[in-house]
Amino acid sequence: MTRRRLWRGAVRLRSTLSAAPPTRVAALRQLVAEESPNLFAFAGGGGPSAGGAATSSSGAAALSERAVALAAAAGPVELDAAPLAASLDDRYGRRHTYLRISLTERCSLRCTYCMPADGVSLTDARRLLSAEELLRLAALFVRAGVDKIRLTGGEPTVRPDLAAVVGALDGLRPLGLRQIAMTTNGVALSRLLPSLHAAGLDKLNLSLDTLQRGRFLELTRRDALPKVLRAVDAALALGYTPLKLNCVVMRGVNEHEVDAFAALARARPIDVRFIEFMPFDDNDWSDSKLVPSAELLAALSQRQPGLRRLRTDAHDVARTYSWPGAEGSVSFISSMTEPFCGGCNRLRLTADGSLKVCLFGGSEISLRDAMREGASDAQLLSLVSSALGRKHARHAGLASPHDIARTKNRPMTTIGG
Repeated sequence: MTRRRLWRGAVRLRSTLSAAPPTRVAALRQLVAEESPNLFAFAGGGGPSAGGAATSSSGAAALSERAVALAAAAGPVELDAAPLAASLDDRYGRRHTYLRISLTERCSLRCTYCMPADGVSLTDARRLLSAEELLRLAALFVRAGVDKIRLTGGEPTVRPDLAAVVGALDGLRPLGLRQIAMTTNGVALSRLLPSLHAAGLDKLNLSLDTLQRGRFLELTRRDALPKVLRAVDAALALGYTPLKLNCVVMRGVNEHEVDAFAALARARPIDVRFIEFMPFDDNDWSDSKLVPSAELLAALSQRQPGLRRLRTDAHDVARTYSWPGAEGSVSFISSMTEPFCGGCNRLRLTADGSLKVCLFGGSEISLRDAMREGASDAQLLSLVSSALGRKHARHAGLASPHDIARTKNRPMTTIGG
């Protein structure tokens, strides 16, 4: 079999695991909830879903920053370069080419819509993915067809080895990886960005919900807005354009700042992405705080005329608009009121090694456990295919935002933003 020596990165892979006991793999498959197609929901009608209930995670685990320690010395990394035959398609024909990897659930902020006020419990370090496990899974997904990886958290910049992680992933490009992206709160970004850029980081999303320092403190429980604004400047200076700013809009909190964000997008090469408030465990969601994207768009169009829809990728979760002569754009992510599930191509890997095929579903399957029981690459991909085969058409088969809010999941910080 063709093998390729990759010198990028800082990890030495040792794939010496033996074949997994068939009974163990079969047991892991049972962790995936039995679900049946719901074409009505897929078409956007929101009809009831037939099939069994979702299986929740056995312990909404969290993970610590000690998760993965990458070796400091660079050396040759041997990876199997052959593509894998396993399909990353689901039963609706959606091909999953985008993997979001949560590196940690630790965060330097305490955003009210993301994390409980008293924080989250951290998983024992022994239950976190090791460096070799993380890179093995990343390489496995790339060989199976994933061409974009996004690093999330928690807050990925709290990891002291972040640049080494990016460098190791950069070594997967000969296997088919096209893009390495990261979502960050920006607090520590300005001092880290040069090394991340050099390591191979391609794209950036910054989370920023307000341009007012007092409100930033209220929302995040930290006084760090000046640091985030410096990170915006640093990212633009290094050529991260368009720079995406993720803004969760909440009624009575920050919806009146939409015009200020729009002015920022008109003046600089920034795509401000207005995101509808979504329900997760312990984030105090209610529909009274939800501002529909259609309402925001109508109001913004009236106050700042000339908005025109831009053409974007078919898998893009956002509808993007701009004005003639503007440097940037504004986008609307309507997760609650106008779901974009029909074009979903995303998979999520939590920092403790669980695979989630839908952000809103409680069902997970532990690839970590399978690896540690000795599963082969083929057996791991069989588990992934089984999970995708049961993926619902829309919102994990849940009919409404209220149903999502009532479903046991994880806090967003432990899923990976």
